[in-house]
Amino acid sequence: MLINAVIIILREVLEASLIIGVLLALAHLNLLSKTWCVKALILGGIGAVVYAENLVLISGLYEGLGQEIVNISLYVFIFFFVVIIIYSMRDKQYSHMTISAMLACVAMALIREGSEVIIYVQGFSMIPELFTPVLIGSSIGAGSGLSIGVIVYYLIVNLPFVYGVRLAFFILVLIAGGMVSQATQMLLQANLIMSQLPIWDTSKIVSEQSIVGQVLFAMMGYEATPTPLQVSLYVLSILLTSFLAASSLRHTKRMK
Repeated sequence: MLINAVIIILREVLEASLIIGVLLALAHLNLLSKTWCVKALILGGIGAVVYAENLVLISGLYEGLGQEIVNISLYVFIFFFVVIIIYSMRDKQYSHMTISAMLACVAMALIREGSEVIIYVQGFSMIPELFTPVLIGSSIGAGSGLSIGVIVYYLIVNLPFVYGVRLAFFILVLIAGGMVSQATQMLLQANLIMSQLPIWDTSKIVSEQSIVGQVLFAMMGYEATPTPLQVSLYVLSILLTSFLAASSLRHTKRMK
């Protein structure tokens, strides 16, 4: 149970931690105020608690698909705000747009991942023999996830400006693809779009339940058995965000 808790919480925390670390690094490189992050943490934390505490009510909406629809919406919004961030980084005149998008992106990520952590831990709160190992495992997973986010932040900010922005954009492109992949997977699971047979199975190489699989899932939406639709939308999202990132890199001016 302890190992399961480590893996599950690591995945949830890592997704949000990566987003926060990369966006804070971009704000640092471009001399933007970081006060937006405090507001995002507060809004995201409150939103996560509200979401978790009202899960039963939310799940009952839309003929029992309320939770799936909310999660899909959060994935889509995070993708949308990542696209805005990448685009708006090209010039100082878009700095207000960049800050607003960063705030919204982090808040959405915290609502999504934070609520999952709360729901998971609360599920074992009434089982004393399991709650302690789950709590310990969750603490280890959360600490590991946060540590990776901190490492990514310091790695980016200590690189020369252009290389730091390139690395940050690269990670954001992977995150954007992961959001699209997870949204598509949830649409399939909820039968909101027609199910399809997977086009490959890499579970024997990297299992989704392994630590490596969960880290890849958090970083880029790894799916061992993706469907043609998942792969198509993933590739399209990667191409779109990569094009915007390349365009922004050509126009990027250091904000002063």
